[in-house]
Amino acid sequence: MIKIHFAAAATDQASAARARLVARYGTTSPDQADVVVALGGDGLMLETIHRMLAHNRPVYGMNCGSVGFLMNDFDETDLPARIARAHGNDIHPLRMHAITASGLVEEALAFNEVSLLRQMRQAAKIRITVDGKIRLPELICDGVLIATPAGSTAYNLSAHGPIVPLTANLLPLTPISAFRPRRWRGALLPSTCEVVFDILEPEKRPVSAVADFTEVRRVVSVAASEDRTIRARILSDPDRALSERIIREQFTV
Repeated sequence: MIKIHFAAAATDQASAARARLVARYGTTSPDQADVVVALGGDGLMLETIHRMLAHNRPVYGMNCGSVGFLMNDFDETDLPARIARAHGNDIHPLRMHAITASGLVEEALAFNEVSLLRQMRQAAKIRITVDGKIRLPELICDGVLIATPAGSTAYNLSAHGPIVPLTANLLPLTPISAFRPRRWRGALLPSTCEVVFDILEPEKRPVSAVADFTEVRRVVSVAASEDRTIRARILSDPDRALSERIIREQFTV
């Protein structure tokens, strides 16, 4: 019998679902489990992926939230067989290296995106350097983000960035409400590159940096690059393969 660890969002729906599933299939600790089943929405899925990195366990999500793009449909029946049939996709995170105005250095991983956001009423001014070459001397904006392929359908898509297939080895770089240059719509960068965001006028125009759910405020410089030494495996039902959902999303009208 497959050994499962159940993780649930802090909602009544997810908690009740976990109780029923534990009663039916039992549960075990993450380090003893063959697979982790996450019950909730995409936020819970991201949190579970981060928490399970040290255990190196695949994660199978079932939607007990709203959108659930990363999740499978919720169904309590024959769960071990569904997991056995599931397809696996390996995803790699971005590593954020942020320096604050006080000189503090913070690092965090992002499986969706690293985003920079203005903290106050004035637009941010950000210089963008790619692999040591300044590509945009000054971007005046509400913010800017760099996403993973898996995260390209999340905040990146809402900011009108391109959807990137999982196997494309590309990272979308997308402005958020760009004021100048007004017509710049972002870029597609090779997954091997390092992007550095330098904050211009950081005292007057403070900026925060967010890697998934880790926020660092009043940053002066942020570097982001894909870390291929780290991987997380997401399991999907054959009819809901993550790679297929990302392709299909490009044809959603």
